[in-house]
Amino acid sequence: MKAILTTIGKDRPGIVAGVSQYLASNDINILDISQTIMDDNFTMMMQVSVNDQTNFQQLLNELHQLGKRLSVTIDLRNEELYRAMQQL
Repeated sequence: MKAILTTIGKDRPGIVAGVSQYLASNDINILDISQTIMDDNFTMMMQVSVNDQTNFQQLLNELHQLGKRLSVTIDLRNEELYRAMQQL
């Protein structure tokens, strides 16, 4: 399944590394990535490929915990749901 992962917070070293390491260690492939820094605000959007057998809610909970450790907000949405929300 494809999903959209967003990361937002105050810029600091290690955000991209922390998120990327987590994804790699959980066999989640980054298909595309965009990031920018506006003033002191870091924003990153990734399109990722998640195994269909993955417990999505558990993954989301772990990403929220990772966000707390990195002092950012991390969210993950099924790409189909994300695109449907954007069309409303």
